[in-house]
Amino acid sequence: MRLLTFRGGVHPPEKKELSEHRELTKAPLPELVYVFLANHTGVPAKPLVDVGEKVLTGQKIGEAAGFISANIHSPITGVVKEISKVYHPVLGKPDNAIIIERRGEDSWQLLEPQKPYEEFEPQEIIERIKEAGIVGLGGAMFPTSVKLTPPKEKKIDLLIINGAECEPYLTVDYRLMLEKSEKLIRGIQALMKALGVKKAIIGIENNKPKAIAELKKASKGTGIEIASLKTKYPQGAEKQLIYAITKRVVPSGGLPMDVGVVVQNVGTAFAVYEALEEGKPLVERAVSITGEAVREPVNVIARIGTLASELIKLAGGIKEDEVDRVIFGGPMMGIAVPRIDIPIVKGTSGITVMPKEITPSKEVYPCIRCGSCFMACPMNLQPFSLNLYATNRLYDRAVENGLMDCIECGSCSYACPANIDLVKNIKLAKKVYRTLKGGKK
Repeated sequence: MRLLTFRGGVHPPEKKELSEHRELTKAPLPELVYVFLANHTGVPAKPLVDVGEKVLTGQKIGEAAGFISANIHSPITGVVKEISKVYHPVLGKPDNAIIIERRGEDSWQLLEPQKPYEEFEPQEIIERIKEAGIVGLGGAMFPTSVKLTPPKEKKIDLLIINGAECEPYLTVDYRLMLEKSEKLIRGIQALMKALGVKKAIIGIENNKPKAIAELKKASKGTGIEIASLKTKYPQGAEKQLIYAITKRVVPSGGLPMDVGVVVQNVGTAFAVYEALEEGKPLVERAVSITGEAVREPVNVIARIGTLASELIKLAGGIKEDEVDRVIFGGPMMGIAVPRIDIPIVKGTSGITVMPKEITPSKEVYPCIRCGSCFMACPMNLQPFSLNLYATNRLYDRAVENGLMDCIECGSCSYACPANIDLVKNIKLAKKVYRTLKGGKK
């Protein structure tokens, strides 16, 4: 079988074996949840509840405050304890969160009506997805309803479902594909109906043969195709996934819709099924608790806003004498956090606890322009040049050479024999450039 792929990329140790055989289990209901108003890309939600107010599981507690924004819902039944600033794992600083104290078991406030997706009109599907607060669950947290409403001049003819899960260690998408295949397929069909497309392709790396076989069986007769992808990082990045499957090239500064494609994650498609046919808003998600520095890696369905420390307990706790860092996500694109009493957000696909032996300190040497980073870059950029411009604060030059096209995958840093953290410098340059409103100041 010919495997589909893209130019560049790297192949770090997969580490999937730590948790790939662990079935999804329900995490216990937390006593407290911390639900950020910024639980998505875009404008933070506007709070709809006050301190002391009783809330039900699934009740809307924050309303989308703009076109690119999303609703948020209570993950538990309880009382609003306070609305205050809590450390946000993505923003890296304290941000507004609704803190809810649990009072008993779940009393659900479901979305109505609950019926087969076939009975929804396309616009009704999009409205339900918006009402449910569904965002991209691959990590970007972009509001799904926005992706499903491209401008009229952008003609979409293909839906691609990202089942690559190329990030090392993480295995929740794999488990969803194995355990929830029929519901996942129905979620994909609902997305196809919302977009008005006749074709959908699920891209899965060839290191997941059981998932490929399971989805081929579940999708039989639906017109949904399964594409086997070469196992390589970052195969799950949108532009690389689109090229591997279709050979279409998203232009510089462009979006998938510019080449007639919408990409959604398998977790998002499953959430769409639950919102339509079970009436559940997005209040929980699958999370891998993994890494060599936890005792028993697990895959769990956890409520949004649960503290990482509580989830790590489900994996037997941390091996205190071995741990080097805790990462929300995986080691390539995840975010290292300063402590573990931090709540998960809608985009938290994993908590990876790395040991010292895997992440030793390395001496950094001068760049000799060997080209290793260029060969690894899936965007065909020259990271060594971008790093030079960034460290010398030549931001305009960096932008002229593709700075804003960097997808921050970290392949360059992984490939660099001089141990230069190229992606860190490039990320910083992008932030500074945006702050300077075009780098002209």
